[in-house]
Amino acid sequence: MIDLRLLREDPDRVRASQRARGEDVALVDSLLSADERRRSSGVRFDELRAEQKQLGKLIPKAAGEEKAELLKRAEQLKADVKAADAERDAADAETQELLLRLGNLVHPDVPVGGEEDFVTLETHGTIRDFAAEGFAPKDHLELGQLLGAIDVERGAKVSGSRFYFLTGVGALLELALVNAAIAQATAAGFTPMLTPALVRPQSMAGTGFLGQAAQDVYHLDKDDLYLVGTSEVPLAAYHMDEIIDADRLPLRYAGFSPCFRREAGSHGKDTRGIFRVHQFDKVEMFSYVDPADSQAEHQRLLEWEKQWLTSLELPFRVIDVASADLGASAARKFDCEAWIPTQGKYRELTSTSDCTEFQSRRLSIRVRDGKQVKPLATLNGTLCAVPRTIVAILENHQQADGSVRVPEVLRPYLGGREVLEPVSR
Repeated sequence: MIDLRLLREDPDRVRASQRARGEDVALVDSLLSADERRRSSGVRFDELRAEQKQLGKLIPKAAGEEKAELLKRAEQLKADVKAADAERDAADAETQELLLRLGNLVHPDVPVGGEEDFVTLETHGTIRDFAAEGFAPKDHLELGQLLGAIDVERGAKVSGSRFYFLTGVGALLELALVNAAIAQATAAGFTPMLTPALVRPQSMAGTGFLGQAAQDVYHLDKDDLYLVGTSEVPLAAYHMDEIIDADRLPLRYAGFSPCFRREAGSHGKDTRGIFRVHQFDKVEMFSYVDPADSQAEHQRLLEWEKQWLTSLELPFRVIDVASADLGASAARKFDCEAWIPTQGKYRELTSTSDCTEFQSRRLSIRVRDGKQVKPLATLNGTLCAVPRTIVAILENHQQADGSVRVPEVLRPYLGGREVLEPVSR
């Protein structure tokens, strides 16, 4: 959530942010009104309580008609205090409810617009000319079947659409990717973490995934637990309700977890293969930093993502995501999109978001710097979303005979294997 003081002092900035997100601008005025009622009812309650306490001191000293009047006033005050208390609680509840619906403040440098209004910041690597090499590229599913690596038919039989099995070298390729990603993250100073896949509602809501993203979240009604769509959720909630000493920052974690997404609204999109699925594994970077360092940390996370994709020898571009495509928690987001030959376009492989103080306020995570205690900043960055990375590797490193060259960074994790060979020719 945002700072209420900022809302009061600069409501136009918050309105502009809502407008850029394509969200309800009227929410700002509703929140201002609720906050004013909350504060005025709080003052009213305090005044009545003070009078009630003063009256309590006078009554024992009074007698006769004066005491009767004071007792009468005491009864009225009791009712007024109860009413003021209820009004304060109602206004506070309304303020909190509205505040939780408000997205993070959009960074002023973010391009304004929808999904297609991003700005390309960088382009890396060389896109292969398969025609010049004398063959037409196969898509990842055809390659995966040739290699005995991907089985979507049995995935659908067992679990339904958008599920899959990774088999043989497909399973080994996932394990190689995860191990290589964790190795890079550990070398960069991240603490490896294996995180829970089920979280309580306060963890999911506190991270910002029960607002506009709620339709994509799996919920277990019987247990009131949520399946995470990213280990960002348990990593953000890891220090919930804690005060962290400033000299411990930055705290950096690399979480590995299964991820579950309903993919609501994606009917008909990416239905072939394993690009858009309901369950996948991912290595996620997560940082806790001083708010003054969040923009610099955002650039660091982006550099680690670029290092990873470069090590996989993939052609990719970096985009500055437009305002309406940020998600509620992010003030700014950079995506790295790899080239997918058979689609003839770049597709998202990694994403890094600066969430500033938004999540830490909701999760009550603060930093102690001397005598000052304040919210800190949280950031997240995908290092390796496994299925999409497999898609990019198979398609970009395929050879004319259906084999796939293994990037050097992965070879130590595949027993030195340089090429993935079809299971039958």
